[in-house]
Amino acid sequence: MFSFKIINNLTEVFRTKEKMRNPMLKVIHISAECYPAAKAGGLGDVVGSLPKYLNQAGVPTGVIIPKYKLKWIEAQEYIEVGRGMVRLSNVQVPYIIQQQMSVNLGYPLFMVHVPGLFDRNGVYADNDTQQSYDDDVERYLVFQQAALQWINGWHEKPSVIHCHDHHTGLIPFMMKHCPEFSDLAQVKSVFTIHNGVYHGAYRWRNAHLLPWFDSNASSLLDWNDSINPLACGIKCCWQLTTVSPGYMQELMLSANGLEGLIRSEWRKSRGIINGIDTAVWDPRTDTMLPYLLGDDVSAYKAANKTAILSKFNLQADLPIVTFIGRLVGEKGADILPQAIRNLLGSGQRMNFLLLGTGEPHLMNLFRKMRYEYTGLVDISLEYNEALAHLLYAGSDFLIMPSRVEPCGLNQLYALRYGTIPIVRKVGGLNDTVKDIGEANGVGIQFTNLDAQDCAYALYRANQIYDNPLYINELRNKIMTIDHSWENSVQAYMEVYGAMN
Repeated sequence: MFSFKIINNLTEVFRTKEKMRNPMLKVIHISAECYPAAKAGGLGDVVGSLPKYLNQAGVPTGVIIPKYKLKWIEAQEYIEVGRGMVRLSNVQVPYIIQQQMSVNLGYPLFMVHVPGLFDRNGVYADNDTQQSYDDDVERYLVFQQAALQWINGWHEKPSVIHCHDHHTGLIPFMMKHCPEFSDLAQVKSVFTIHNGVYHGAYRWRNAHLLPWFDSNASSLLDWNDSINPLACGIKCCWQLTTVSPGYMQELMLSANGLEGLIRSEWRKSRGIINGIDTAVWDPRTDTMLPYLLGDDVSAYKAANKTAILSKFNLQADLPIVTFIGRLVGEKGADILPQAIRNLLGSGQRMNFLLLGTGEPHLMNLFRKMRYEYTGLVDISLEYNEALAHLLYAGSDFLIMPSRVEPCGLNQLYALRYGTIPIVRKVGGLNDTVKDIGEANGVGIQFTNLDAQDCAYALYRANQIYDNPLYINELRNKIMTIDHSWENSVQAYMEVYGAMN
C-alpha cells in the first residue's frame, strides 16, 4: 500500500523528492476537483474518496489536480517534484508539480501550479462574483499536458490513468495520438462521466493550441464540427464509466447530443454507484457536529435540530426540509420556490432551509421568500461544509428535485445522518432512494419535474412527520444502510482488471 509522511529534515526532503519524481503508483486520477483541496460538487467528493479506498484495498493510487488559490490549498506545505513547459501555440507556459505534504489524505495529492491560469479563488468561477472564467480552453489544455508530461517522465509508468469529466477528456487522445506522449500509448485509460451536460466543446480555430497530434486522428477530436473533449474521452478511453447504472441508461437517451455515441460504446461502459467516505461522514465521530450520535437516534436528531434552530429563524414544532447544493436549474432549484408556495398556500406548515449559491436570480428569489415567509423559510447563500454537516444531522428531510442527478451524494449523506430524502425519480437518486410505499423504501420519490408533483411529495413528508413512531423507525432503518466505498472500489478494480 502506498503511504507517505510529513518531511522533517533536509536529507529526507531530498530523498523523498527524488522518490516522488518517480512514484510507484498503479492508478493515477486526473481531475479538476478533489476534496478537501477543491470542491464544487460531487466530482470533488468522489476524487477525494475513491483513491483512499483503492489504497486501502492494496492498489497504489494518487491524484493530480490544478493548484487553485483556495483556503485549504493555501494552508498546506508542499514539496516540488517536477517542472516543465507546455507549448500553447507559439507560447511556452511554465508549470511546477508540487506534492501536498501537510496532511495524510490516504493518498498522495499532486498539484499542477500554473501561475496566471489556476491561482484564482475559485474552481470554475470567481467565488466572490460568481463570474465564470473565459479562458478554460487554455487552462485545461495546459493542465492536461502538464500532468501527462510529468507522468511520461516516470521510470515506471502507472497501469491506469483515470480521467474525470471533460476537463481531462483529451488525455486518452493525447496518450494515443500525440508523439510527445507516445511512451504512454499502452497505458490503459478510464474515463468517468460525472456530468454529461457539460462537454467543454470549442471551435476548431483553437486547434493550434493543442499539442502536435497525428492529423489522421483528428476525427476523434470532432463532434458536430467542434473539438469536444467529452466526446473525445468517450471515443478514446479503454473503459467508460458513469457514477450510477441509472445515469448510464439516461445518457444513452439524453446526453446533450452524445446519445448515439454513448450507445455505440456500450461494450466498454459501466455504471458504478458512488460510495461515501464513512470516516468523514460518521455521525458518531463527526467533529463538525455539536452533538454526536450515541445510543439514542431521536436524542441525537433533536439536539442537532435545536442547534439549527439557534442559527435560523424557523419554527421549533415543525419539520425542517433542507436543500443543500447549487441553486441552478440542473438541481431543480427553479421549481422549488413554487413548490414551497403551493404547499404553504394549501395550509400545510413546514420549515424550509436552503444552503448554497448559484444563479443570481434564484438567490434573489429565495432572499425575497425569506421575508415573505418569515419563520418558515430561511437561507444561507454560501458554501459552508461545516454547516452542511449540521444540516444533514439536524434536518428532518432533505429535498433533491433534480433535473439531472448522475449519482448524487447528498441523499447518501442524509441517509447516513438519519435525514429522510425527498427526491425526484432520476439517475442515481432512483438507484439509491426507493419510495417508502415500496418494499425496503427509504425515502419519498416524485416523478414529474414540476412544482405540483414536488409539493405533493412535501405533503407526504409532512404527513409521515405526524407519526413519530414511524419516523423514528425509519430513521433507525436508513442509518444502517451501507453506502461505503468498499463495494464501489471492488467494481472499479474489476474495470481496471478487465483492461489487462
